[in-house]
Amino acid sequence: MLMPYALIFDCDGVLVDTERSAHLVAFNRMWREFGVPWSWTVQQYAATLHVSGGMERLDSLRSDPAFRSVFPLPATHDEWLRTIRAWHRRKTEIYIDLVRHGRLTVRPGVRRLAAEAAAGGWQLAVASAGAEESVRAVLVSVMGRALSSRFTVIPGNGAAKKPAPDIYTRAVTELGRHPWECLAVEDNRNGLLAAAGAGIPCLVTPTAVSRDHSFDEAELVLSNLGDPGGEQARRYGGRSSLTPGGHMGLADLAQLITQSALRRETTHHV
Repeated sequence: MLMPYALIFDCDGVLVDTERSAHLVAFNRMWREFGVPWSWTVQQYAATLHVSGGMERLDSLRSDPAFRSVFPLPATHDEWLRTIRAWHRRKTEIYIDLVRHGRLTVRPGVRRLAAEAAAGGWQLAVASAGAEESVRAVLVSVMGRALSSRFTVIPGNGAAKKPAPDIYTRAVTELGRHPWECLAVEDNRNGLLAAAGAGIPCLVTPTAVSRDHSFDEAELVLSNLGDPGGEQARRYGGRSSLTPGGHMGLADLAQLITQSALRRETTHHV
């Protein structure tokens, strides 16, 4: 019998491939509605993903010469903050509408593995810097109401954004766990560093926009979590020697946690 652990998912890029299919669409639609002559290409948006959080990505435009050439900045910083808050509110509304109309690509294996973990007595959580309403909408869309009710949602409200470990430290506290009893699933380097900083082993399933990131600290890097009879998981790397047979199962997750704990124990005794 497997010892129940805690499985903590990021949201965007992990549960669903939203960065291109929904977030980028929502940002660009929002600017059209506000009459701002600006849009992000896929490549430009991918370059912003080193910044965690939609508000923070909008704020980064202050230092973008191309953006400033088409949108004169307000006279004061307070006016700028009011502007981007209004943009972010509308962008979130558009994004949630896209989610509720099923405009999402669910990543292989996430629903299956979450259901297996719930049945096996594992705790489930989502730790995301995204707006809490958006995260909950995605969770229900991906998992359904019954399974999503098993999740603890850890929003980034007030916490330092990834790669700071704050949101994962909060997750460990809310779940009543030790970091070494948890496994995080992330899709990019900032998320990996946040989990590692909190002492949580991490499995990474990168997307097209994060595939070139460095994942040296990851226990395992896979193309996706895989589904029997569906899309198969391909190993990209990682500190663990584990190679799943086409899809990740609970025993595989437990093995990653155990190997990480043994490695930590060995390091501490050296």
